[in-house]
Amino acid sequence: MLYQWIVYVHILAVFAFLLAHGTATAITFKLRGERKIERIRALLDLSESMAILGIVTWLVLIAAGIILGVMGNWWGHGWIWTALILLALMSVAMSLLAGRPLARARKLLAASSTAQVDQQLSTLLAAPNPVVLSVIGGVGIAIILWLMMFKPF
Repeated sequence: MLYQWIVYVHILAVFAFLLAHGTATAITFKLRGERKIERIRALLDLSESMAILGIVTWLVLIAAGIILGVMGNWWGHGWIWTALILLALMSVAMSLLAGRPLARARKLLAASSTAQVDQQLSTLLAAPNPVVLSVIGGVGIAIILWLMMFKPF
């Protein structure tokens, strides 16, 4: 019975994680065409709040997954290690492709006047490619789900 509750927490954390990251991805789509500084600030603030939710839910889903791995005696199987490595690679890729440029854009807006930021800001906001982020996230999650459901090896 406890195992089922941990599965429930794990799946709930995944849904919250996907909600946060789906919102963040939608924001990257919107930021690419936005040029009004106040709207950019608002979108970056929303993105940052979603990043916090994403980190918290990522930690919960990892903790629940580790507990489930112990309870189900899964650590001797390759599928769980493959899923964890894939999740880690996706996290690094998302951070490099989206997190860093958006963090630099936030820092730039906080430290500079409007006239100084236009060109740099355009470059930073164009850096995260939302299509690439969507493909990495969507395909990665689909593979992890397949691994968890079918436990092929």
